[in-house]
Amino acid sequence: MTLDREASADLAQPVASIDDLVDYFRAGEKPRERWRLGVEHEKLGLRVPAIQPLPYEGPGGVEDLLRRIAREPSDPPWHAIEEDGHVMGLDGPGSVSLEPGAQLEQNGQPLVAMADVCAEFQEHLAFLRRVSEPLGIVWLGLGCHPFHKTGELPRVPRERYRIMRQFLPARGGLAMDMMHATASVQASFDWSDEADLVEKLRMALAVTPIASALFANSSLWEGRPSGWISRRMAIWRDTDPDRCGLLPQAFEPDFGYRRYAEWALDIPMFFLVREGRYRPLDAMSFRRFWQEGIEGEHATLADWDRHLTTIFPEVRIKRVLEVRNADAVPPSLLCTMPALWKGLLYDADARIAAAALAPWDVAERDAVHVDVARRGLAAATPSGAPLLPLARELVRIAGEGLRRQAPRGVDESRHLEPLEELVARGRSPGEEVLARWQGDWAGRPDRLIEYARY
Repeated sequence: MTLDREASADLAQPVASIDDLVDYFRAGEKPRERWRLGVEHEKLGLRVPAIQPLPYEGPGGVEDLLRRIAREPSDPPWHAIEEDGHVMGLDGPGSVSLEPGAQLEQNGQPLVAMADVCAEFQEHLAFLRRVSEPLGIVWLGLGCHPFHKTGELPRVPRERYRIMRQFLPARGGLAMDMMHATASVQASFDWSDEADLVEKLRMALAVTPIASALFANSSLWEGRPSGWISRRMAIWRDTDPDRCGLLPQAFEPDFGYRRYAEWALDIPMFFLVREGRYRPLDAMSFRRFWQEGIEGEHATLADWDRHLTTIFPEVRIKRVLEVRNADAVPPSLLCTMPALWKGLLYDADARIAAAALAPWDVAERDAVHVDVARRGLAAATPSGAPLLPLARELVRIAGEGLRRQAPRGVDESRHLEPLEELVARGRSPGEEVLARWQGDWAGRPDRLIEYARY
């Protein structure tokens, strides 16, 4: 979840009609030469060697760490983003924000080449290790916090999150787990026009269960097997049915900007922000707020932009197309997630071939999604066949897509090599963790930390 910013000039205008909301999406269109990708990368914090939850406040906590970073010499200088005297994130050489449970998120820049994306990861992680290790802090690449109960994890004192904590538990039994105990990798992509967006969205949703199996990595919970290979996926399925899921309407013939806008209009708003202050809206839909207003306040495109950040389908439309279906993974797999999706989304032949792997209806796709959450790459297709061959083929298709793109003549398919090795072994990261936890690691937390730390 990103930091709230002042609205840009084009978002300050009031919403006069649904056409304004449709035009918001249309403004995201870009010619092919301007396509980029950007990655948001979340990490779970832990205190070592005591293996304690990393607090938000106090000496050696996350806020203390961010204030220390803000004092580091850099060009441009670091700048702490505060709310009510508390640090919520940083701007500077990069952008860093905090999730509700003090998970640390790197907000990447829009970039063209995978080499630059990977370099951004590496520079961020090297810097983070340098400033964190003296405080006894490690950051883990896992989809769920592996050791502690959700109630033991910190609560970031941000008003946005306080309102969500009040609203979401009535909508899903695992909403608090989602907010405070999960971590993921999300990648954002561009499109050229409405038809291009719809094609990309449908393909991404169709193969989401297969791609999710490649990055399923949350098989431990509260210090023991969670019963899932991706408990993070299971948690999101029990967070809020209004705003989460696989967007079944995207496969209907008339789907496009307007249909997505109509769906988002009827989702309850968490809050309204005016002059930097949050106001809960008691589940008022955006449609009602737009049509009726509230106490003299009326909807603007900035409100719409912010509302769209509180909707969490597996693939999301803002002014970029955001793929959200990967657990946080160990360092060796970090670059493979955006590389996979770049290969699939930015090559027309790859999109067609990938979509053909999963010609499932809505119910079938949902059933495979559940099975992947439980079993990872050991899941089955609707026919009962193994999912693993489809995962191998998806990685191959993505590699071909990257080779055909070859920006600046550079073959980027090499960034998929760790994923090729993974599908050759035939186990999701979470399956590997579970096997080793019950095998040579003998349930030792230090072995898991060594494996997953950034």
